[in-house]
Amino acid sequence: MDDKTILSRISELVDEEHRLRSDAQQHEAGTDDEARERLRALEESLDQCWDLLRRRRAARQAHGDPDAQGERPVPEVERYLQ
Repeated sequence: MDDKTILSRISELVDEEHRLRSDAQQHEAGTDDEARERLRALEESLDQCWDLLRRRRAARQAHGDPDAQGERPVPEVERYLQ
């Protein structure tokens, strides 16, 4: 997956996240279990995409092979401290 594809995926995920959050705000009752689960999955996917993009860019700057970078599992990415 190249950087352009990753950025496109990020954009798609963010758009879906915004739609779900907007729907929840319009209904004022919050989100149902299915929507909450989808939001959690979206956040995890976004974290994975951003992680992959950062590592690809770091590899490129270090004169490494960005294509050698792969997506890390959710539990590994979610344990990072901000």
